[in-house]
Amino acid sequence: MTYTLNSGIKGTVPLSPDQIKIWMECYKNGVKFVTEIGQEFFGLNPELVADFKVHNKYSSYQETIMPVSQGQHSNLNQQQLSSAYKKSELLIKVDCKCGASYVTHSPLKRTKWYCNECNEIVFLDMKKGLVDTPKGPAHYMTNKYFVERDSVTPAKEQGN
Repeated sequence: MTYTLNSGIKGTVPLSPDQIKIWMECYKNGVKFVTEIGQEFFGLNPELVADFKVHNKYSSYQETIMPVSQGQHSNLNQQQLSSAYKKSELLIKVDCKCGASYVTHSPLKRTKWYCNECNEIVFLDMKKGLVDTPKGPAHYMTNKYFVERDSVTPAKEQGN
């Protein structure tokens, strides 16, 4: 079922035929709808729902939410997905004051990281840029010296 709240937020929830019947009764009577989906609970207040659409097995929407059958293609898809994630990963060179120096992977560019050895915070040195490592160019993070951090500071109000 796909629903739109009065605020304009849209949501989708997979409901069984029995859950759909219960939802319809709750919607007609203005009673809060609470159900269990898998191991999670889902609740919806019909007073906040602007509209909804129940997708049946003949709907084209059903094809997009059905799981892909496991087979020969699943291994290929997993390999493609894995390589796509690895392409987007960044290398980080950590140089900590505890003496630890290593290269690691990160899915996102970060401005701070925690040392694997001592758990101290290390900061991204943007002025140093990328440094060469055996694994390739990496972002340099350290706590051996003060690192300038770009931060947005609100303009001071001029007043009294």
